[in-house]
Amino acid sequence: RDRPGSRVSVKVDFHSGMPDKAAYCCRLLRKSQATRSCVAVCGPSDLLDRLDVALWTFDALSFLPHVRLRAGVSPQPRLARTPVWLLDDAWQAPHRDVLVNLGPDLVPGWEGFGRVVEVVQSDDADRLAGRARWRQYGQAGVAALEHHVVGGDA
Repeated sequence: RDRPGSRVSVKVDFHSGMPDKAAYCCRLLRKSQATRSCVAVCGPSDLLDRLDVALWTFDALSFLPHVRLRAGVSPQPRLARTPVWLLDDAWQAPHRDVLVNLGPDLVPGWEGFGRVVEVVQSDDADRLAGRARWRQYGQAGVAALEHHVVGGDA
């Protein structure tokens, strides 16, 4: 999206301090639905599977349309308008609005999204991985890098 050598212009928000990434992500995705954002969610496959189930059950009074797409599987064209995609590989995303990262490493291709949301759980290992990603984004020269402390009850 940018010329070689130019600075990356992506807004990156870190949300940290929650005890459960899947539960927090359900609420985050519900908010994205209100703004009509299209969101790609990447992370460890087992966590994405858990999130897939949680999105069906976290709120008995609402439904959040989403697709779970595993690595190596091509999306069906009829699903392209689905607002939330749970992806093993960000390159599978049919849109490039918002990327939510639930994993320990930067998502390859993050630079192609308009906004990145990093979700960092409260345990030590995840906090350390989050700090490493913060430094990597800083070195990449993102347009805006912000930290939002969620707290233990979110």
